[in-house]
Amino acid sequence: MGQGVSVAGIGVITAMGNSVDECLSSFQKSKEGIQEIAYLKTFHQQKFPVAEVKFSNQQLAELAGLPSTLPRIVLLSTIAAKEALNSAGINNMNAWRTGFISANTIGGMDKTESFYEGILSGSTNGKLKEVVHHECGSATEIVADILGIRNHISTISTACSSSANAIFSGARLIKNNVLDIVIAGGVDALTKFTLNGFNTLMILDEEYCKPFDENRKGLNLGEGAGYVVLVSDKVAATLNHKPYCQLSGYCNANDAYHQTASSPDGTGSYLAMTGAIKQSGIKPEGIDYINLHGTGTQNNDNSEGTAITRIFKDNYPRMSSTKSFTGHTLGASGSIEAVFSALAIRDGLVYPNLRFSTPIKDLNIIPQTSFLSGENIQHVLSNSFGFGGNCTSLVFSKI
Repeated sequence: MGQGVSVAGIGVITAMGNSVDECLSSFQKSKEGIQEIAYLKTFHQQKFPVAEVKFSNQQLAELAGLPSTLPRIVLLSTIAAKEALNSAGINNMNAWRTGFISANTIGGMDKTESFYEGILSGSTNGKLKEVVHHECGSATEIVADILGIRNHISTISTACSSSANAIFSGARLIKNNVLDIVIAGGVDALTKFTLNGFNTLMILDEEYCKPFDENRKGLNLGEGAGYVVLVSDKVAATLNHKPYCQLSGYCNANDAYHQTASSPDGTGSYLAMTGAIKQSGIKPEGIDYINLHGTGTQNNDNSEGTAITRIFKDNYPRMSSTKSFTGHTLGASGSIEAVFSALAIRDGLVYPNLRFSTPIKDLNIIPQTSFLSGENIQHVLSNSFGFGGNCTSLVFSKI
């Protein structure tokens, strides 16, 4: 268990940018990706702002070099995973035991919705090939095949902690000498099913979200994909560049409080954060920046904030919710924010929490509201908390 795990490569596509560099530019300009719905066909089009990737399926397919008949998550996943592998610069991938662990929550739901739309208009109109890739694991297998990965392929679906758990799982496989390299992360795309489901829960904001603000009204849904290339010490020694950072700590906890709500006292959040910090070998005061789960809902931000107060007392590190830029990308959020955490370590960045103005009553947590660079960022805590109380925290550390 002494094997180290480093982040050798990163890749991302979100509503704020189609690559790591584009996302970084948007952070610098405080330019969010949230807009009125443009691509998803829904009667909520002018009611709820969302963070859509700014490409149609046809355009994404051309960018990915794939057929547009594939589910949107396959297209997004391929683009981000390829960028991550390219940035890792690993020579002769076939010489190493390599795995692909990808997370998502909706699978090919977009194609299934098209199928039902056709069926409802006439019994011969629905195309069965549109539902072939409905289940979540199908997309992972398609992308693994595109990347040429054969040693280990798995899919994780634990709601909004999904891709953080994919990274967690990849690190464990490397630490236990099962694999040498793992491309880990996740993807999700906007669908009617998702939008209608969150609307039913009454946690969508009809304006741009305001995470950790006293006057927040809910979340904005988003879509995208993010991947990190995790490597063992042995692989890291062969690279022509210094890895972005180490994954020094991780922990998953489940408070089992409610199907869709976090416990008011933040039990799961607290256990995940303290567990990850302990494994990293540092004390809470060693954390320089927290990438908050920070969805903008009343329940989540209160719960996470309560746990943070319990851990850090009044000595808060700088913190922000990058969901104010990307929207809540659900199963992809943990890995997208892992990419941002790796960049924060490498470049000394602290991201702004857009639209914050009033601290949550009784918590007195004031997120960072301006973009900072060149800071001394040694350790980043990244939080991803999902439905059912499935909570995961990751700690990234400077090498």
